[in-house]
Amino acid sequence: MSEAPAGWDCHVHIFDAGAAVQAGHYVPPTRTLAMLDAAASTLGVGHYVLVQPSVYGSDNSLLLEALRDSAGQHRAVAVIEESASERELDTMHALGVRGVRFNLVSPVGNGARSFASLAPRLKERGWHAQWYARPADLAHIAQLHEQHVVTPVLDHVAGLTPQDAIHGEVWAQLRRLAECGAWIKLSGWYRLQSVAPHEDMHEVIRRAADLFGDRCVWGSDWPHTSFLEAGAQQAVPGYGTQWAPVAGALGATQAAEILRRNAPRLYR
Repeated sequence: MSEAPAGWDCHVHIFDAGAAVQAGHYVPPTRTLAMLDAAASTLGVGHYVLVQPSVYGSDNSLLLEALRDSAGQHRAVAVIEESASERELDTMHALGVRGVRFNLVSPVGNGARSFASLAPRLKERGWHAQWYARPADLAHIAQLHEQHVVTPVLDHVAGLTPQDAIHGEVWAQLRRLAECGAWIKLSGWYRLQSVAPHEDMHEVIRRAADLFGDRCVWGSDWPHTSFLEAGAQQAVPGYGTQWAPVAGALGATQAAEILRRNAPRLYR
């Protein structure tokens, strides 16, 4: 029997405590790929998608350095300015960047106007647009992707809370996005009014998997930034606790496809 391919964690962040952060953001502690490796090895994860965190704005230098050091093993989603040169984008692509993040939740980050401007350049490179957004934003995002032929990727289950499992209008907008070829990330449970061990997310996960099929990927959201801020009242979640809701909701076979088989098609 051939060995199963290494798993993919499609939503992680890395930090350097010495790096400059955007005004109004907290200073995160250092969290490196080596530290992530130690946690992720328990699940057989060998590939990461590094997502540019909002604290660094469009300064992708830490993310790009990590890609250089990993020699093609990992991929990334950057935040870029509309003024970025073709040479900059080509360099990013060669290192493993495969998408641009558009952030409608944090006050720092690209928004919908940036997407309209950048869409032709994303399409040219086969990059996707990753949206960190709320359910109320989905209709606008769907409209944008009906106008611009760029693959959408929805962060953190599109912001759906356990209560949204039965919200018909939300799912109608998700269906519009699925028809545009959208992917969805099963991740970030604690950002969604969910309570550990997050069994209250099972119905949302099942409905998302039914709708998006093999365009589902999983992310741990390591190192769980909301638990690292000064004054946080809860301990940082264990790495495996962020995978458990997917396995619990979908069963071993379908969950294994999400962990090991789907991501390479999106991140190439």
